[in-house]
Amino acid sequence: MSPGSPPGYMLMARYDEPGGPPWPAPYAEKKQERIDWALNLYERWMKQAAWLKDDFIPYLNMNTGTEIFAEAFGCKVHRLDGNNPCAIPLINSASEVAALKVPDLSAPSLSILFEMADELRRRAGPEALMRTVDIQSPMDIAALIWDKNSFYIGLLEAPEAVKELANKVHQLLTAFLDEWFRRYGKEHIAHHPDYYMDGGMTLSEDEVGAVNEEMFEEFFLDELSALSRRYGGLGMHCCANSRHQWEGFHKIHDLRLLNLYAPPTKTSKYTKDAFAFFDTRIAQMHYGWEPEGPVETWPGQYPKAKKIVVDWGAASKEDAIRGAAAFAAATGRTEQ
Repeated sequence: MSPGSPPGYMLMARYDEPGGPPWPAPYAEKKQERIDWALNLYERWMKQAAWLKDDFIPYLNMNTGTEIFAEAFGCKVHRLDGNNPCAIPLINSASEVAALKVPDLSAPSLSILFEMADELRRRAGPEALMRTVDIQSPMDIAALIWDKNSFYIGLLEAPEAVKELANKVHQLLTAFLDEWFRRYGKEHIAHHPDYYMDGGMTLSEDEVGAVNEEMFEEFFLDELSALSRRYGGLGMHCCANSRHQWEGFHKIHDLRLLNLYAPPTKTSKYTKDAFAFFDTRIAQMHYGWEPEGPVETWPGQYPKAKKIVVDWGAASKEDAIRGAAAFAAATGRTEQ
């Protein structure tokens, strides 16, 4: 993913042997369950890495929802029957922004994350890579805190209030990430999808689908580039219909990897067009379309001269071993 590196392919062969504990919903009272689940998963992945020669890297899975930073600001949280929780908006108007205080890292929704990560690292060892928590962009978190029924009106009628709220979120987010990387190192696994980053930071940016190109430049571009400059590069996920922002994505400072997910109303053409649109400066790992046939034939079906992370689901252990070896041979890779 380094700027200037040649085109190529990486393979994430997805196959988890059965028998692990069930996924625990990311609730505070399930803290120990979440720790035990992540350790069990890490140990199983480490064993798998001995026989599956792909580019997947085992990691400690920090299992969180999108609500953690909004909750730190005071948002209440809605639980979805054992699924990921979500934040309930806290404010409804521009006049309420000024009174919001930037929380510190002692906020319960954040301090528990450091407690969990410290315990995971203590038990797994200092070399274990950590997956970051669910990081949304400052504007996306602002859109959780401020009810969207009036938030989008605020973009037009009270832009300075929107920017003030996003700046407060930015302050909390950077304080959190500064401490996170200080404790656990700059090498990490992105929250979604789970690709490796040697430095930089990763986030989800979905609100761009609901604004026009001019609003992207005014409200989103500078903050994304500022985060990229602060941490040394950016990996970004977007599951909105963002086709109208693709030119703008090229303007983000040092965007290392882009993950687009075709919206439900779109066809596989959306994803195919994305693979064709973005050049070799940006690694791509898009969802919504995948080539047909054996995985070793996939590189020939993608647009030429690109940096592409192939996410492939194997049917069995034997299929995973065969597919990874065949993919390496087809792409001229040597076994690591």
